[in-house]
Amino acid sequence: MDSQLPEKQIKKLQQQKDEKKIVRKIVLLIAGILVALFVIVGISGYFYVKSAIQPVDEDSKKTVKIEVPIGSSIDSIADKLEVSGIIKNARIFKYYTKFNNGSGFQAGTYKLSPSMTPDEIIKSLKTGKVYRTPEFTLTIPEGLTLDQIGDQVAKNTKYSSKEFMKLVTSDTFVKKMQKAYPSTVGKAVNDKDIRYKLEGYLYPSTYSFYEKEPSLETIATDMVKQTNAVVEQYASLLKEKDMSVHEFLTFASLLEREATASTDRETIASVFYNRLEQGMPLQTDPTVLYSLGEHKNRVLYSDLKVDSPYNTYIHKGLPPGPIANAGIESLRAAIDPATTKYLYFVADKDGKNHFAETYAEHQKNVAKYIK
Repeated sequence: MDSQLPEKQIKKLQQQKDEKKIVRKIVLLIAGILVALFVIVGISGYFYVKSAIQPVDEDSKKTVKIEVPIGSSIDSIADKLEVSGIIKNARIFKYYTKFNNGSGFQAGTYKLSPSMTPDEIIKSLKTGKVYRTPEFTLTIPEGLTLDQIGDQVAKNTKYSSKEFMKLVTSDTFVKKMQKAYPSTVGKAVNDKDIRYKLEGYLYPSTYSFYEKEPSLETIATDMVKQTNAVVEQYASLLKEKDMSVHEFLTFASLLEREATASTDRETIASVFYNRLEQGMPLQTDPTVLYSLGEHKNRVLYSDLKVDSPYNTYIHKGLPPGPIANAGIESLRAAIDPATTKYLYFVADKDGKNHFAETYAEHQKNVAKYIK
């Protein structure tokens, strides 16, 4: 029997072999083109980014005044720099800043030039070197109530505390703040049991003003604006905890008024969270004082019975709203408390807190440290 393949089959095999060679060549060609494209795109991207982080004009002698308000985000600052001709590309500047840990920009008025490098611009914005000295500064300490802030304003401006309170408690101003900062000043401030709608919403900080006599509304708005800027930093964490901004500010205000020092806030926060989870009243004295509308150093037993929705001795859960304006340490503790099983604490005469898991342990601490 003839073992040789018919000539027709041989031709077919040869044709299939040639086709495979062609396919391989096409695949290699396409792969080569793709590699070349990637290289071209990479090189182009590199030079594009490199160009974008160079000075707009190295020989420029002009300067541009740039205003950076309190609470400005890196996005808004970068956009302003690009529009003003100080940088070439806002998006690349933003990424470059974040990559180089260039956050923490200071509010103020700057004199920047198109000849500056991004590093020089970042350094200037971080150090807060302003070319104009504020006409005056107003410092609002942590833990003040709205009327106490009014007293601070009265001491440092021509406005009276009464004028301040009239403004910040007016429906017109509250609605304006709700419209300007809807994610922070929400509908919760309209609760019928709330004493002052913006209590807890005026951030404690030092404010700089560059005009001799800023309006009272400008002063108050800056404080609410700063609260909004700070709260926005915790937006994702609040969402994870299923906690509203109003609850966040309320909880933090309790810590601000309860804590005797910067220490223990996280632990006190854990006590409050543990009590809330177990359905126990918070029983925190500062809410009693707020209910009384008085500023005094000691709470009497008779005070604990005051009939007020803010009194956490007779009402479970958080009070209707903040009882003071909390600072950053209390805000951090409210969002990131310690992990404990404590349900009680008492402060001794030196302000040191002593914690307990059971009521029996707490009673021993009271007997030992409260004399």
